[in-house]
Amino acid sequence: MEVKIAADWYALLAPEFEKPYFAQLAEFVRHEYATQRIYPRGGNIFRAFDKCPFEKLKVVIIGQDPYHEEGQANGLCFSVGDGVRFPPSLQNIFQEISDDIGTPVPASGNLDRWAEQGVLLLNAVLTVRAHQAASHAGRGWETFTDAVVRAIAERKEGIVYMLWGNYAQRKGAIADPHRNCILKAVHPSPLSVYRGFFGCKHFSRANEYLISRGKEPIVW
Repeated sequence: MEVKIAADWYALLAPEFEKPYFAQLAEFVRHEYATQRIYPRGGNIFRAFDKCPFEKLKVVIIGQDPYHEEGQANGLCFSVGDGVRFPPSLQNIFQEISDDIGTPVPASGNLDRWAEQGVLLLNAVLTVRAHQAASHAGRGWETFTDAVVRAIAERKEGIVYMLWGNYAQRKGAIADPHRNCILKAVHPSPLSVYRGFFGCKHFSRANEYLISRGKEPIVW
């Protein structure tokens, strides 16, 4: 797997690409793309980084692994392409935004517009087999994305971390709550959304924090 990633992220993460675990991960991913149906398409594996350069980073949202059904995954967590039906978690995210800040549910689930404003939409695992959730878990992606979160935590402050569900909260635990805004809630999936995601007001709270730090708020 040739690593094609935004230049400023590459400069930060280059040491990871030289480690033995990453070589094993790359070989596994190459074989999977050659023999299985894998999402997202190869050119979109690192798309979250390409759409949100490190120097523009303001918000981190952590997902688990890509959508595993046809036409859904586009390299940004929770996001789908234009014209694709919203998966339930994304529908719930849009509903909370509407309830929180009053904007209507958008016509498209493509979250490029967030990424381009400085929202890193990072899945912990960056690839998946079709129809097999978590099929690429435990192969090394988690180590790589832990390094991403660590790099952010060590080099940035004043970042909003939106950590939904226990998995994201564990992964984001390295972030210093005294130097950043840590927003925690249950996952927006239908199984948990009524246990504290609806009503969390993370989107208005994120913007209030960004404004307090002299940054432009996100147009959610």
